[in-house]
Amino acid sequence: MTVAEQTRTTRSAAGRGQLRSIRSVLLLAGKVVVAAGFVLAALFPLAWLVIAGFKSRTEVVATPFQFFPDVWQWQNYTHILSDPAFLRAMGWTMLGAVLFTVLGLAVNSLAAYAFARLNFRFKNAMWILVITTMFIPGMTILLTSFIVVTKLAMLDTLAVLVLPGAASAAMVFFIRQFYLSIPSSLEEAAQLDGCGRFGIFVRLFLPLSKPPFVVMGITAFLAYWNSYVWPILTITSPDRFVIQQYLATFRSERTTELGMLMAGSVLAAAPVVILFLIFQRQIIGNIKMAGLK
Repeated sequence: MTVAEQTRTTRSAAGRGQLRSIRSVLLLAGKVVVAAGFVLAALFPLAWLVIAGFKSRTEVVATPFQFFPDVWQWQNYTHILSDPAFLRAMGWTMLGAVLFTVLGLAVNSLAAYAFARLNFRFKNAMWILVITTMFIPGMTILLTSFIVVTKLAMLDTLAVLVLPGAASAAMVFFIRQFYLSIPSSLEEAAQLDGCGRFGIFVRLFLPLSKPPFVVMGITAFLAYWNSYVWPILTITSPDRFVIQQYLATFRSERTTELGMLMAGSVLAAAPVVILFLIFQRQIIGNIKMAGLK
């Protein structure tokens, strides 16, 4: 190969390298633009909700659309925070959500352990029956559930919001799958040390249950916090309204105070956002772990 041919070959290789570099940069820039678009699309409604809480009564639905208010109405947040009914609804909902989450984790983790580790008669048939309930829409049993809680004299109580949904086939299934991945050698070692079944569950399985408990606990908390249809059927006393009932009543009775409604919606969403920010690492880690499995 002559010197001229070597020079042309070198230049051609350098040109291909530059072209690949340019393509890589353009591809990276395209990914960044697309990701930024998704982030903006996801955060825009939340940002608008927060800003709308500072608007006047008419600016929330004003046309043409105006993102920022002319005058920031800080009193919307102070007024809603000084409303005893709002504070009572937030506290009542928080209490119910915590009880619902704790009770759900306790009941469903015990059921998951039984299906994962115990052998008993009709186990497979009962497991199929439990899994089948996952495919029944909640709306189809709404009327029958209402009749049951009515006959049990549970209407207009905290129990009617917490107890009916505590047992969850989806939660049992999720936790059971995690328990199946725990080596049986650990359980055998605990049995040799004299632990019974309940002791094994409390001392061995519960300390290892943080990953599924975080995911299922947040899911249960969100389900309770955002519930609306069941509370409006079973709760009639304003003193026992959950936060979604309060916001719906506020909208129907105080139609002109949309700025305060937006402020109340922001404050109602705050616990959920804070909960996600606290446990986001565990949630992402559990999703990655589930993907690897």
